[in-house]
Amino acid sequence: MSKGATTKRSYPWSTTVKNKTVTFRLMERKDRETAQKFAKDLPSKDLLFLTTDITDAAVLDHWVNDIENNRTITILAEDGSELLGFGSLNYNQLQWTSHLGEINLVVGPNSRGLGLGKLLVNEIFVLAQELGLGKLVAYMVADQKGAVQVFEHLGFKPEALLADHVIDRNGMTHDLVVMTYHIAGFSE
Repeated sequence: MSKGATTKRSYPWSTTVKNKTVTFRLMERKDRETAQKFAKDLPSKDLLFLTTDITDAAVLDHWVNDIENNRTITILAEDGSELLGFGSLNYNQLQWTSHLGEINLVVGPNSRGLGLGKLLVNEIFVLAQELGLGKLVAYMVADQKGAVQVFEHLGFKPEALLADHVIDRNGMTHDLVVMTYHIAGFSE
């Protein structure tokens, strides 16, 4: 699949996770308000370390524009009309970084522990392979020990630690961990 092309993956699809029917589908412009409500309902500590403020209307507009301009693919995980979480794959079509994809993952607090994060990451892996990407990158604050452990369990390896690289909403600086996953079958 060439970069910018429509995914071969068939959406929506559903599965049962701990007696809950979860549907995975691609995010569209019509989901903007649902995504904003989901973000605003997240605990403030979850919002402290997101790379962008997804409660901000301008940020959401940029996100939707990136989806429509084939720079981002976002998979929503829903139970009926309730958004449980999402995984995004951001990719840059510039030649020297065209093999990289950035993964962003958020699972709502009431849906953690169900394995949704792993299912969303697996979707991102498949989409990254379809796009011909060779490496996924995840950024997180070193203080997010649980997130670091989840990504390590998924096969991501720490690649860099950048001291005082992130400033949170309260003006405090934090170290940034860069974790990467090399996609099998990628040929340079």
